[in-house]
Amino acid sequence: MIPVKGYAAQSPTTDLAPWNFQRRDVGPHDVQFDIQFCGVCHSDLHQIKNDWFPGIFPMVPGHEIVGKVVKVGSAVKKFKVGDLAGTGCLVDSCRHCDNCKDDLEQYCTNGGSYTYNSTEQDHKTPTYGGYSNSIVVHEDFVLHISEKLDLAATAPLLCAGITTYSPLRHWKIGKGHKVAIVGLGGLGHMGVKFAAAFGAEVTVMSTSPSKEKDAKKLGAHHFLVTKDPEQVKAAANSFDFILDTVSAEHDVNMYMSMLKRDGTHCIVGLPSTAIPIQPFTVVGGRKSFAGSSIGGLKETQEMLDYCAEHNIVSDIEMIDIRDITKSFARMEKGDVRYRFVIDIATIK
Repeated sequence: MIPVKGYAAQSPTTDLAPWNFQRRDVGPHDVQFDIQFCGVCHSDLHQIKNDWFPGIFPMVPGHEIVGKVVKVGSAVKKFKVGDLAGTGCLVDSCRHCDNCKDDLEQYCTNGGSYTYNSTEQDHKTPTYGGYSNSIVVHEDFVLHISEKLDLAATAPLLCAGITTYSPLRHWKIGKGHKVAIVGLGGLGHMGVKFAAAFGAEVTVMSTSPSKEKDAKKLGAHHFLVTKDPEQVKAAANSFDFILDTVSAEHDVNMYMSMLKRDGTHCIVGLPSTAIPIQPFTVVGGRKSFAGSSIGGLKETQEMLDYCAEHNIVSDIEMIDIRDITKSFARMEKGDVRYRFVIDIATIK
């Protein structure tokens, strides 16, 4: 077994604190990489607090993981020692269901193995995430990171990046489309960057007028303040696609009114409460209310390669792991531009 230093929550009511644990030894198909940076996702806090479902404790969060390969198994063909590598939200899947065969491991019908607060495919062994200094993952679930990219700013691409890239690609968003991004946080700012890069006309919708300058800087063409009824009314029947990144409770029906006929409202933010939909907001224009998760491994690598080619990374604020509790509090208030990233070297 490999000794690892990390930070864990021992229960839903305790703060993260140092916790030493062990990873499995490197098997024939495994890659071990020392973690240099790990992004802080809003879902980390949701899972620690049991907002969605009962957690597995002790819990080591973190699924936006990047670092350098230090050991590879005897049968590994895709990586060598010294390569830059990353792991996102998945560390394994059943490999044989229809979705896995279609490179959509995120929708594994037999239960994927998530990077933390989950189990390996034996459905017994707990998984522990990237708030730690080393990780061992099957090579099929490790991603190549280009040396062209800022490594720390690349970390959030493994969740925030692919979570916004995947639906935009699935709905074939590009030139000629009018797209709205709801919310300008960790997910939203990546949605703006990708939608603009794909050639769409992008509007950011936010409750905060103060975010307009940043939205335009990130690539948005327009900005709409959703607290202004006149702006909302003027935008009726305007958008082909709305990407909803908000993880707090909000009125989806208002946004549905701004879709064109046959438009789609896609949620990628995950509020902890149910979202009520009024039927007439859907049937009135043959509109669709949809959702999307992360991407499969093939698509995530595609996204990372696209980012390297187009120099797209996340806007980040680096933090010391000892400041994680304060950072969670700031994240809940929306006080981050736009993703916290932990410098794992601060784990002592």
